[in-house]
Amino acid sequence: MSSSTVSLYLDPQIRDWVLFPITVVMILVGILRHYVVLLLQSSPKKLPRNAIREQRALVRSQILRATSANSPLPSSYYKAVSQYLSQAFADGTYLKDGPPKGDATTSAPPNPLTDPNAMEGMMAGMKTQMVMMVPQMVIMGWINFFFQGFVLIKLPFPLTLGFKSMLQRGVETPDMDVRWVSSLSWYFLNFFGLNGLYRLILGGDNSADSSRDMTTPFAAAATPQPGQAQDYNKLFKAERDNLEFSEGLHSWVAHDVDTRILQKYGRLSAGPK
Repeated sequence: MSSSTVSLYLDPQIRDWVLFPITVVMILVGILRHYVVLLLQSSPKKLPRNAIREQRALVRSQILRATSANSPLPSSYYKAVSQYLSQAFADGTYLKDGPPKGDATTSAPPNPLTDPNAMEGMMAGMKTQMVMMVPQMVIMGWINFFFQGFVLIKLPFPLTLGFKSMLQRGVETPDMDVRWVSSLSWYFLNFFGLNGLYRLILGGDNSADSSRDMTTPFAAAATPQPGQAQDYNKLFKAERDNLEFSEGLHSWVAHDVDTRILQKYGRLSAGPK
């Protein structure tokens, strides 16, 4: 008998006691995981006033440079603000630890392993990853123990043989139609396919997204975090050079504005340029 004439008839109890329980358990575990992650997250600590002042000074200088080509400030005011910031950066006025001492050597960047705030962030990330991975390991063990070798559902569209190893994990039958899905493969399909349902129930920024399970604590630690310490002394020195360069590009947006308005409405003829 050819394989094209072979048909499988599933017991309805497989649908009621295997297919639906696996799907419902994975949905409920994802929702529970979302709220557990929210409980584990600590509120962000407030930065001290000196640290905020240090950051805002750099942002203020960057905004001043970004608007130099069409600046709302006249040339005299622009140069006054630019020179004040340049001198303050040179003196270290805005550094949170105060101006550097003349005999002080260049300090090495802080070690994140000795920083309590960095260690606390790493521990919080590891706890979140444990909440992400442990439930999935338990569910996979539960499916392998109770439902190993079960065939649950047949997909209503044709597929090529390349999908057989993905859809029929745990069922070694070379003659079975590719569209049949095993219990373990149904777990993986739900693992990657329920993200849309989670976004619909919990919102776009949810902690039930299974793609976060693919990030290990070591990969997350290697990614630069926004809270890592920066050497603002070096940033201020580089900003001084940028300010000096932007002074030559300054152009007041209101220069000859009265003449331009009169020319626009025909009250004044445009003279030769």
